[in-house]
Amino acid sequence: MEQILQRMDERVIFTPEESAKIEAAIQQLEELPSAHITKGDILNVRLLIRHFLEEGQIQRDAFGLNPILMDIQTAIIATREIGLERASLISIMLHKLVRRNLLTSDEVKAKFGEDVGSIIRGLVRISELYEKNPSIETENFRDLLLSFAEDMRVVLIMIADRVNLMRQIKDTDNEEARRQVSNEAAYLYAPLAHKLGLYVLKSELEDLSLKYLEHDAYYHIKEKLNATKKARDKYIADFIGPIQEKLTAAGLKFHMKGRTKSIHSIYQKMKKQKCNFEGVYDLFAIRVILESEPQKEKPDCWMVYSIVTDMYQPNPKRMRDWLSVPKSNGYESLHITVLGPEKKWVEVQIRTERMDEIAERGLAAHWRYKGVKSEAGLDDWLNSIRRALENQDGMSAMDQFKMDLYDKEVFVFSPQGDLYKLAKGATVLDFAYHIHSRIGNQCIGARINGKSVPIRERLQSGDQVEIMTSNNQTPKQDWLNVVTTSRAKAKIRAALKEMAAKQSVYAREMLDRKFRNRKIEYEEPVLAKLIRKLGYKEGMDFYNDILSEKLDLNEVMDKYLELQKIEHGEAETAPAQTAGTFELREEDVKSHANSDVLVIGNDLKGIDFTLAKCCNPIYGDDIFGFVTVTGGFKIHRCDCPNAHDLESRFGYRIVRAKWAGKGGSQYQSTLHIVGNDDIGIVNNITSIIMKEPNITLRTISIDSNDGMFGGTLTVSVDDTRKLEQLIKKLKTVKGVLNITR
Repeated sequence: MEQILQRMDERVIFTPEESAKIEAAIQQLEELPSAHITKGDILNVRLLIRHFLEEGQIQRDAFGLNPILMDIQTAIIATREIGLERASLISIMLHKLVRRNLLTSDEVKAKFGEDVGSIIRGLVRISELYEKNPSIETENFRDLLLSFAEDMRVVLIMIADRVNLMRQIKDTDNEEARRQVSNEAAYLYAPLAHKLGLYVLKSELEDLSLKYLEHDAYYHIKEKLNATKKARDKYIADFIGPIQEKLTAAGLKFHMKGRTKSIHSIYQKMKKQKCNFEGVYDLFAIRVILESEPQKEKPDCWMVYSIVTDMYQPNPKRMRDWLSVPKSNGYESLHITVLGPEKKWVEVQIRTERMDEIAERGLAAHWRYKGVKSEAGLDDWLNSIRRALENQDGMSAMDQFKMDLYDKEVFVFSPQGDLYKLAKGATVLDFAYHIHSRIGNQCIGARINGKSVPIRERLQSGDQVEIMTSNNQTPKQDWLNVVTTSRAKAKIRAALKEMAAKQSVYAREMLDRKFRNRKIEYEEPVLAKLIRKLGYKEGMDFYNDILSEKLDLNEVMDKYLELQKIEHGEAETAPAQTAGTFELREEDVKSHANSDVLVIGNDLKGIDFTLAKCCNPIYGDDIFGFVTVTGGFKIHRCDCPNAHDLESRFGYRIVRAKWAGKGGSQYQSTLHIVGNDDIGIVNNITSIIMKEPNITLRTISIDSNDGMFGGTLTVSVDDTRKLEQLIKKLKTVKGVLNITR
């Protein structure tokens, strides 16, 4: 076996130093009792690697590192730090051969078993995913990566591999590659390690990322920690001395230690609190680690809690009880913050030796405590890891991924490498609308992985999709049967409605020209009644039928003239109205029946209008009417923010309007209020409103920040006069600076 190693080959890529390191690393693997890898397995792996080395088919990576040595080092991390075993370790050492088509999956399965083949398949799929150059700083990419992995051991191997790579690239000259690897470690692998309870590996990934990405900040904090270590150690000794005496007197078996925060954690605190190193007070935490029997773990921890809080004043807001309800990744501990000597707040973590090992080494330690000593227990451990990736709904991530990613979701790439998530069964047209409504409206097909496909083509996870568009394309009614997502359906319906509205506006313009040509006076109420009389519920349908020539325009004009004469009492034989159809008209309506001014009021009948939400007009405001596509009116204030745009774009749809009668109805109005944040300001405002007759407070929302407050309040009021009086009274409240509608 040693001879085989010695011939692996100095002649191709091995240096004598690398050969020695590989020999030492393989010996470590063989001696690790938790690895469960046999000498026969190692021999078979060596023979395969030697064969391809002799053919010169194994090359160094972008950093010039030896891939054989790197894989063996990764295997050691995966075993020691995570607890992976035989199938995973063989997969780590062989997956690059399969990826480069030097070995086939069938050959691997035949020699090492189905389990190894499954893990290697996941590792190869992840490698292919990276070749699409995605943006890895997204939650979508993490989800896609996990769905591609299928077997959770693949994710754990990826974490171990990234930890090893980060350790080895400290002296590289390839700065750009190191920056990319470090970014991926910070955005992707460290959060994954955290979710899995691999806190030691997570902290190492974060610290090394900071070291490579923010070199000066990293060494500044490191030097400060070294400079303050003596004083910190003395403070820790003074703090834990009295506690040790009390715990010993209570008959507890324990040991205590101070743990300095990671450099990355300190850096994040400095950024969050916008302070220098000296401004970070909680640089360390004290751990009390108990030697307790399983049935006495919780009582012993709570006894320590009682002793510590009797000696030092606790901060109840900063207590964390993960003893009663452990974290989803298995973490158990009791965290308290107490006021120590020199009036410094100190965090104390109370846990047992079992809990401490789980906290340091993740779920692998949890299952070692449950007696998992062989490959047979691996499934239980992996199931626990799956449960650790819980989402907000409490469902395990792996179950969620199997259900959602395979049954409900697909992930596709744009040509630029951006990653998008859509529902399972989504088509090219769904994706086009997902990007932008305009892209969807003009979509004529796509190129998926370089192949042209129609808009109906269904997408698969990992597809790279380039949407093709045409300026001549417009949405079609049958597109609603092509798309599957509610988002796309809503956008198509909106586009079809907008097209129909444009067509009805064009038809309305045709009707207006016809009125002018025949010198007929146009009256909106008469036309609205005619539309209803012709059997139309929507004005848009009426105008579309004119445009499509289903209605003869001359016949429509004749019927309009006939109805107009009846309405004015000018018809030779006007039909008698029944009591049910008779409408009592106000004097204002009579006086303006033949004018160009629209008269509105809540008590009037036969006029279809609504008050615009954008400006909330109330009785007394100067107003105008806007003809909607359905034939009704939307009433706006003349100083409405949208007034100028409506007049410039749709001037032909603007109608002068005025209020009928003397009001008498209540209208809602929203006031914006800002001022100094004085005590009782809200009570003072609401008490004034409550005292006003015929004014009702509907809603109030106030936010304060940096001594100022701002918010909105909605009131029901009769008219502008009473609203102005209310505003004047509110401005007298101490602290109120400005009130606007």
